[in-house]
Amino acid sequence: MKKLIERLLIFFIGLPLIVCLVIFLPYKNHVVMNIMVVLVSALGSVELAEMLKKKNCPINRLEAGILGALVPLGMTVAVSFRSDIPVVPISFMLAVSWPLVSRIFSGSDKLPDILLFVAAVSSVIIYPGFFMIWIIRMTLFSQAVPVILIFLLMVITNDSAAWAVGMLFGKKNRNIIPASPNKSIAGFIGGLIASILIGLGAALLIPQAFTAQHIPAIPSGLMLGFLSGVAAALGDLAESVLKRSSRIKDSGNLIPGRGGVLDSIDSIAMAAPVYYWLYRVLF
Repeated sequence: MKKLIERLLIFFIGLPLIVCLVIFLPYKNHVVMNIMVVLVSALGSVELAEMLKKKNCPINRLEAGILGALVPLGMTVAVSFRSDIPVVPISFMLAVSWPLVSRIFSGSDKLPDILLFVAAVSSVIIYPGFFMIWIIRMTLFSQAVPVILIFLLMVITNDSAAWAVGMLFGKKNRNIIPASPNKSIAGFIGGLIASILIGLGAALLIPQAFTAQHIPAIPSGLMLGFLSGVAAALGDLAESVLKRSSRIKDSGNLIPGRGGVLDSIDSIAMAAPVYYWLYRVLF
């Protein structure tokens, strides 16, 4: 019951705060929101580093946070400050070069672990930061506010509907995926229907932002909702696989009722590039 109350508080307090941030602080292509994405990426990378340590892939927490934030930070500079310098490729090259050059003078006793360090660094650069940069890219759309809000609503509603429907109708169809035995088929279907309805509603009710370019509005909205919903569900399951592998229940304890940062953004991270490119192609 305590966890349920904490989860509801986060939903009814945290979500309105994010909505207000998107609506009332659009300056410099939502620079405040973009900085939040950078911070969340850094925290998520630190949590991933802790998981990797349990699998003997050592990486310093500070290194993980900085390297995980570099690419989102480069994207923020490019998007919010319109830099002529190719900051995203530069930030990416700096990040991936670090494990190769920073251990050149390591002692002979540490050399056998260098490849494990390179693997750990590559992981924290990619996840979650490289997925989260597509949220920053969304701020470049002319109708960025409704586009971002529909994306967040689609993913959060998917997660909430999957949880609620799974609680009500999923008791007899759980334990399908070993990495997340509490997930149910009913919950997946409930979450997917919620995402589809949000996508359909956006295409029909917000034509100024969701005007279909190549196919009619209804199929476009259905496709946006369906594929983004599937990506959100896969993001949740993918993070469960990481936690199972490292034998932990939550990625952290920073978010009351949910666990860690990765527990809260897993669906968002996986759905962001899918939603971005679908919107760009369809609308």
